[in-house]
Amino acid sequence: MASWCVRAVRQSYSVLASPALKRAPPRLLCTATQQKNGPGSVEEAEKTEQSTADKVLTEEKGQLEEMTDKYKRALADTENLRTRSQRMVEDAKLYGIQSFCKDLLEVADILEKATESVPKEEVTSQNPHLKNLYDGLVMTEVQIQKVFTKHGLVKINPEGQKFNPYEHEALFQAPVEGKEPGTVAVVTKVGYKLHGRTLRPALVGVAKAS
Repeated sequence: MASWCVRAVRQSYSVLASPALKRAPPRLLCTATQQKNGPGSVEEAEKTEQSTADKVLTEEKGQLEEMTDKYKRALADTENLRTRSQRMVEDAKLYGIQSFCKDLLEVADILEKATESVPKEEVTSQNPHLKNLYDGLVMTEVQIQKVFTKHGLVKINPEGQKFNPYEHEALFQAPVEGKEPGTVAVVTKVGYKLHGRTLRPALVGVAKAS
């Protein structure tokens, strides 16, 4: 009886260990499925997978280009803002004294009129008080013009020059002998420029054809 049981166990083990009952590897199963479905199904699957990958890459490329464009625009805006800010700072340094200069121009005008009003024939050593006063006015006027020049303030005296509407203000027009039409014949009040920018236009009379 015992020997019969042993033989039965051995036969069962042999059946279980048979290669026919072993599970086929995934590769063999996949191959079998492909053979069953045919080569067309494999190609379609590969094409579908490739199309999906291309679509994803195209979307990512578009997003990257959009982000790059936004980044470049942001850089350009930042550079423009920096340039404008720098220009504003430079203009503030150059023209920050504009109002102060305008007030000083009135003082310069008064000095100029004072020196012009003194009769030159009376300025002699025989009249020392008037001579000293006149010399003091002239030296003050010269000094104030030096200070103006140091700070970029330049006088505009355009007599005989072509009329320039950006630097001159015409008070009248009249025929003047010996003056070409369109030129400045008379300067009633000199003008000034601050660092190349007209601070006060010169008040002039312009010659015209008779």
